[in-house]
Amino acid sequence: MKFFVKIYIMPQGALLDPQGKTIEKNTSKLGIRNTTNIRMGKLITLNIESANIESAKKTVNNLCEKLLVNQITEQFDFEINNC
Repeated sequence: MKFFVKIYIMPQGALLDPQGKTIEKNTSKLGIRNTTNIRMGKLITLNIESANIESAKKTVNNLCEKLLVNQITEQFDFEINNC
């Protein structure tokens, strides 16, 4: 089976997010004053071929933990859908 995966990577909640803070500070320069707690992250998309969704989840989790995510400073979540 073929699956479409979206991986969301964000800074750990307890850590300062300098990119998010920079965006937040500059929203007022654009006249936007009703935003707070902006956090900047990454979105990674991919297709994966796997026997079933459970196997696909294990593969994506492994990929995140071993390659894509620095678990000291980042957290991740993902969505898997059939192609």
